[in-house]
Amino acid sequence: MPYVAVKGGEQAIQNAEALLKAKRRGELAVPELSLEQIKQQMQLAVNRVMAEGSLYDPDLAALAIKQSWGDLVEAAFLLRAYRTTLPRLYYSEPVETDRMHIQRRISAIFKDAPGGQKLGSTFDYVHRLLDFKLAAENNQFSAPTTKLGDAIASTTEATPRVLNTLAQEGLIGATKSDDPACTQSATSSAQLPNSSTTQLPSPPFDITRQSLSTPTSRDARLQNLARADEGFLLSMAYSTQRGYGKNHPFAGEIRVGEVEVVICPEELGFEVAIADISVTEVQMVNQFKGSKQIPPQFTQGYGLTFGYNERKAMAMALVDRALQAKDLGEAIDGPAQNEEFVLFHSDNIEAQGFVQHLKLPHYIDFQAELNLIRQLRRNYDQAQAKQDGVEPTSPQAPDSPASSGHPPSPHNGDSTQVPNLDHLSPEPHSPSEVPA
Repeated sequence: MPYVAVKGGEQAIQNAEALLKAKRRGELAVPELSLEQIKQQMQLAVNRVMAEGSLYDPDLAALAIKQSWGDLVEAAFLLRAYRTTLPRLYYSEPVETDRMHIQRRISAIFKDAPGGQKLGSTFDYVHRLLDFKLAAENNQFSAPTTKLGDAIASTTEATPRVLNTLAQEGLIGATKSDDPACTQSATSSAQLPNSSTTQLPSPPFDITRQSLSTPTSRDARLQNLARADEGFLLSMAYSTQRGYGKNHPFAGEIRVGEVEVVICPEELGFEVAIADISVTEVQMVNQFKGSKQIPPQFTQGYGLTFGYNERKAMAMALVDRALQAKDLGEAIDGPAQNEEFVLFHSDNIEAQGFVQHLKLPHYIDFQAELNLIRQLRRNYDQAQAKQDGVEPTSPQAPDSPASSGHPPSPHNGDSTQVPNLDHLSPEPHSPSEVPA
């Protein structure tokens, strides 16, 4: 995680922090936001922060949103940083989404999907018009009820997957999980002392404990995508639909609900349910493939995020399918199909740290480049004067922009072409080279 230590005047930094707190609080006459208000009335923001912060805790996510002044990327950063301080005692068992307590479940490929469709709460059919009634306070809205007067609850019965219908006919291919990269990552995956993963034949890659390198396995890719920036994933997914990857799928199934998290401590030898968490799961059905050895069949993409976050989960499924291009023997001609590009640029915590470090003092670096460009300018002027047959002059180079009186002009007021200086530009540095 990139983090740049700041050195500066102690009093100035203290004043900046105090000013930040005062600005964040706002007018004291306005009641302060409570964590419960944020958690209850800004649920989608809380869900996004939990997903990108890689920690399921609505209370801490609400605190991070409040502390970050509503900046969700900063809130995810706070949550990710706090996560690193927590002990990791166990890995959970694979979550059984087949047993999800479904609040919403739709399919765009079968009208009469096995188990039925459940619309739930959605923006899909709401007019995108400002509701000025919300500007008033003390709004109260009642949830719909059944004919018997009971509140509409989530479905507790196990609901079969829509894609099972295609799988029974052999019309959808399984994702590749036995590639060498997957085996390698599983072999080198970290083992916790009291973890039950020793019982698993192939422990999944853990991106929180191992450095990611490409090519990597699908389990590592899915972990990376699950906590990737929603905006980045959305743009990558959109690019595949526009033709950069030829990926225009069907929404096989989207389901939202609560699943049970189970661990199996080695010292106990039996499973223990420790929590219920809300998740959104998406399975996309994509263009079919086939060969002499494999009959024509659909392919699939998968997305899973914390909370109610359909947009993120759908984008994740699209990008997951795009990243399978190499396994499926497809041409890699779109950004979303480039594993290195997607995985190493999708983490907004990494990205914001590297971009924002540019705010820190770079006086020495810039002075070196300033001296270089002044020398190049002198060489250029001398070459132009020699070409025009004029005795070159040696202007005194100022030591600082303040003493120059005017900004330097790359064209020196004429239309003469400036020589290409790209080969003299400093090399872009990697996050590991950020000055501390």
